[in-house]
Amino acid sequence: MMLRETQATTVAEAWHPAHETEIREPVASLPEAVLRCRALAAGIGAAGFSLLFTAAQGEARRLAPVFDSAFPGVSALSRALSSPSAERLARSAAASAAPLWWRAEGAPLVLDADALFWAREVESPLIETALADQPGILFPVAQENGRAGIVAFYGAALALDTGALCEAHAACFALFVEVARQRPLGNPPLPSMSKREIECLRLTAQGFTSEEIATELSLSVHTANQYLTSSAHKLNAVNRIHAVAKALRGGLID
Repeated sequence: MMLRETQATTVAEAWHPAHETEIREPVASLPEAVLRCRALAAGIGAAGFSLLFTAAQGEARRLAPVFDSAFPGVSALSRALSSPSAERLARSAAASAAPLWWRAEGAPLVLDADALFWAREVESPLIETALADQPGILFPVAQENGRAGIVAFYGAALALDTGALCEAHAACFALFVEVARQRPLGNPPLPSMSKREIECLRLTAQGFTSEEIATELSLSVHTANQYLTSSAHKLNAVNRIHAVAKALRGGLID
């Protein structure tokens, strides 16, 4: 108990007024937004973070990654939250004004006793991932024009009392508004991609090497690399990892 109290005290001290003002200042670029989110994550003891937009697909809801702690790549947290199996969580986040949190076996609770009364517990979205032992929390956020999303954090050292929880949620709102302002609705559509290009990107997102992609798709390694190079060029990406990140964020792959 003493350790948990010490963690909560550390988090409360992290929310110094000057630090709070810095986090809420306008951001000029996406990399700067990533740095702001990294500072926010450090303030609450998080090991990783992800900011995602909520997107509608018919009656379904999905979460589309914008950036995370692996930027410009895509983290395991973003992949888990944007997978089809996370639709229920996406719906819960879209319908909630309060933070949603999950626990992990053997890990301490993310929130203190007071904060537990108004934050809602959900099933961990990380059960089938390498982060299955990590607790986490996500904050539903939105703009006045109706655009919505979440900012999520995970980590065994996460510790928030009621005050830190409120301040973190407010900082997430401010950050989301800045990011959404930089990425307005009606962005140009993603370029047309061939079936093979998308398959190669999807396998790369799953951790396949060029040799493994070639074997899986019955291609030569040279051809597999050509598809990946073409995909990166079409998506204006610096490498295949950046291309995967853009494809995930744009909904080209799950």
